[in-house]
Amino acid sequence: MATQQKEVSNAIGLEEIGTERQEPKKEQKTFTVEEAVETIGFGRFHIALFLIMGSTGVVEAMEIMLIAVVSPLIRCEWQLNDWQVALVTTMVFFGYMIFSILFGFLADRYGRWKVLLISFLWGAYFSLLTSFSPSYIWFVFLRAMVGCGVSGHAQGLIIKTEFLPTKYRGYMLPLSQVFWLAGSLLIIGLASVINPTIGWRWLIRIASIPGIILILAFKFIPESARYNVSTGNNKAALATLERIAKMNRSVMPEGILVEPVNERRGRFSDLLDSKYLRTTLQIWIIWLGISFAYYGVILASAELLERDMVCSLQTAAAEKELGDDSEESHSPCHCRLFSPSDYRIMIISTMGEIALNPLNILGINFLGRRLSLSITMGCTALFFLFLNICTTSKGLIGFLFMLRALVAANFNTIYIYTAEVYPTTMRALGMGTSGSLCRIGAMVAPFIAQVLMSASFLGALCLFSGMCVVCSISAFTLPIETKGRALQQMK
Repeated sequence: MATQQKEVSNAIGLEEIGTERQEPKKEQKTFTVEEAVETIGFGRFHIALFLIMGSTGVVEAMEIMLIAVVSPLIRCEWQLNDWQVALVTTMVFFGYMIFSILFGFLADRYGRWKVLLISFLWGAYFSLLTSFSPSYIWFVFLRAMVGCGVSGHAQGLIIKTEFLPTKYRGYMLPLSQVFWLAGSLLIIGLASVINPTIGWRWLIRIASIPGIILILAFKFIPESARYNVSTGNNKAALATLERIAKMNRSVMPEGILVEPVNERRGRFSDLLDSKYLRTTLQIWIIWLGISFAYYGVILASAELLERDMVCSLQTAAAEKELGDDSEESHSPCHCRLFSPSDYRIMIISTMGEIALNPLNILGINFLGRRLSLSITMGCTALFFLFLNICTTSKGLIGFLFMLRALVAANFNTIYIYTAEVYPTTMRALGMGTSGSLCRIGAMVAPFIAQVLMSASFLGALCLFSGMCVVCSISAFTLPIETKGRALQQMK
């Protein structure tokens, strides 16, 4: 009897010891990447991230805007027709369209940082080769290859989005427009000096330098912690978060990092899942329309200046042509280089891209992403029609200035919305497919702004305006508002 009581006592004692050992496991705290990002807060790491990843916009803007400033030169050098000049831009965006989906898929599978590095190396290599183009065909092919590389630059925005705390996304991401503006102004400024002196080939070579320098700075930016945990690499994610906390002089949340692993990453079918189907289709329409309008404004600006299609100047130009029987006046290949005043007008209108940024930031953060985008798209439609008003050169500059401001605000908002609405497992693919659809609009824009505009000015403006109205309605009816919403890790 005494032996039985002793055994029972021992069993109870062992149970108590086992319970004591298990209790710490039950009480052990855990945290997610989202909680870690919010706890660490904004600091020096995010400033460095903003400067380095934001600078990808400088490089992208220079490569895209390059076509607008070299078009008159290649038109004259190779005696090109309107459709041949338009084809250059179209092929750049064709390459962008194809590789945007591929890079988005690869970024969700193998990491954002690797894809960003590859895209920059690719773009810099083919951009340099373009400067040695022996013929028009080679020029078109090599610029298309540059477009393939530039399509991967969107991963810089995704990395920024995934590291920023929720309350700072609505402020810091729109400010990235400053970098695009800087790149646009830089290429126009360089073109005004280099094109008349040493030629467009040297312009392309010099324009490749910022991209090469930026590649060296990528080593200071880590892979996305959200991507790492989605692949089960919690150790790397934790090391990244601890590094950020140390750099920001902040603290990590208590406990251990715990996130579910998801093997379903970068699947196209997830974008068309019932939960995201309507959102995806409407986002695609908006991206296509915004790109159509944005590059339409850029190319139309260059076309208006190159052809003197300003109301107050048309009469004088017509009189001059009547008295001019030179071979050039009868040539189907219109050959007129930009003057210093044309470059100044391009710089002033480009400055418009930053003009509405403060209002855009306020709208995004107080009205929300959907309503803000709907309003700016509606205003864009209106200002396209204003271009048909017979006005002076200063009036034209004013309209172009406002159009550039509005289309830049549209791009700001849709970039932020797309990066926020999709979960980590499909965010890069969502951005990639959207960017791909976006380039369809960019591919069509040259033929409207550089070909149709010559035949029917009002018809071209109505097409641009009508597309903006469709996008405004689509933005207003988007099913998900991402203002103040935490980034989703899984679907």
